Amino acid sequence: MSPSWIALIVLAIAAAGFVLARARAQGAAKREERRLHSLPNYYGWTAAIYAAGPALLLLVIWLVAQPIATRGLVWPVLEAEAAQGDVPSLMMADVQRLAAGLDAAVARGTLTNAAARDLPPEELRAVMASQGVALGSDVSTATRDAALRWRTISGTGDLARSLVVIGLALAGAAIGIRRAQPDFRARNAVEQAMRGVLISAALIAILSTVGIVLALVFNTIEFFRLYPAAEFFFGTTWSPSFGGGSELGILPLLWGTLYISFIALLVAVPIGLFAAVYLAEYAHRNVRAWAKPMLEMLAGIPTIVYGLFALQTVGPLLVEAFGRGGYLGLGWMQGGTAVMTAGLVMGIMLIPFVSSLSDDIINAVPQSLRDGSLGLGATRSETIRQVVLPAALPGIVGAVLLAASRAIGETMIVVLGAGAAARLSMNPFDAMTTVTAKIVSQLTGDADFSSPEALVAFALGMTLFVITLALNVVALWIVRRYREQYE
Repeated sequence: MSPSWIALIVLAIAAAGFVLARARAQGAAKREERRLHSLPNYYGWTAAIYAAGPALLLLVIWLVAQPIATRGLVWPVLEAEAAQGDVPSLMMADVQRLAAGLDAAVARGTLTNAAARDLPPEELRAVMASQGVALGSDVSTATRDAALRWRTISGTGDLARSLVVIGLALAGAAIGIRRAQPDFRARNAVEQAMRGVLISAALIAILSTVGIVLALVFNTIEFFRLYPAAEFFFGTTWSPSFGGGSELGILPLLWGTLYISFIALLVAVPIGLFAAVYLAEYAHRNVRAWAKPMLEMLAGIPTIVYGLFALQTVGPLLVEAFGRGGYLGLGWMQGGTAVMTAGLVMGIMLIPFVSSLSDDIINAVPQSLRDGSLGLGATRSETIRQVVLPAALPGIVGAVLLAASRAIGETMIVVLGAGAAARLSMNPFDAMTTVTAKIVSQLTGDADFSSPEALVAFALGMTLFVITLALNVVALWIVRRYREQYE
């Protein structure tokens, strides 16, 4: 039984428990001629929580733990082949795909379980291709046996999961219904359960952050065991090769990332800030009513569309202006993919990040500050420049920080607009690439995570994380320093 069906059955049991517990509490109150401690719905919710809470939690844990346990039980079948030089992760991926393909073939009636067990290994690849399953290599006897064992263990685990989860839901509903008595403090129980849900939600957010950081840290440490840290941080050549002899210097990627982000901010920050000042201080409310939504629509355009715009429109226009055959005749730009192309388009994308937040911050400045400045004889422009903007500076710094973080993490605009060349150059009309683009390229396809060429993606991600953290620290220092002048 699929997990979705199990969840639906659990929710149905919880709904039945709600109805029966509510009715039982009301009936007990009438028989004993006593008032209920809580409203009837609380007794129903108690039974529903008892039924659904533990059962759904167990279902989630089971879904995470079962594949891990299955891999551990299947691996001994493949261990002999892995000792001959095959990549363990790729072998296990083929086993999982083969097992899924056999399940699909049996479900469609193409194969029977007996035929799947007796089918020779050399014929399995063709059968899987007919099912739309692509395997990384030819099927060996060990791979076939491992896939059959995977199916057996998974089938047993799925059956046990269905019985245990549904049984736990029934037991929880029965306990909740039994406790539906007038003296039971159902409201307190429901409130404690909801408090637990809220705490769990907060912990999930915190633990997710911790998990992301730990995943980056451990894989980065593993990378530096295989590749010298000094060559990574100070190397000026990026030339990965999965066959060996890679040069994985981050400096060209880091330079391209910061260069493109800098140009993007040069475009986005002035335009976004001026647009925010106009919308907040000068625009009529009718103009603001349609201008601000139109401006914010830029944030809703997919980045792949921006990338296509950079590739097909902005790049050719820049070549016409700055290329060798352009009307300026400068010869600075050899092709449409360049730092300037990606930076200009990324800056357009970042305008709403700066303008929308800055507009909200400027509107939050107390009107009394404006009135006081105008009352002292300052003009509107002087009031904006000397009173409103300094008072809103912490929020504006936050908006610029958000735009900078978004620029550093952008991928699609860079891939289509800036090219894939990792180089150190001051010319903004040269093609370059960024850290995020190379993370994608290094993890595309079946990556072997025992090689430095794949693990370098985690080191690149860790570098971006540290850069973003440093931006936050600097922004916090700026905010605290300037906020003291206006409190």
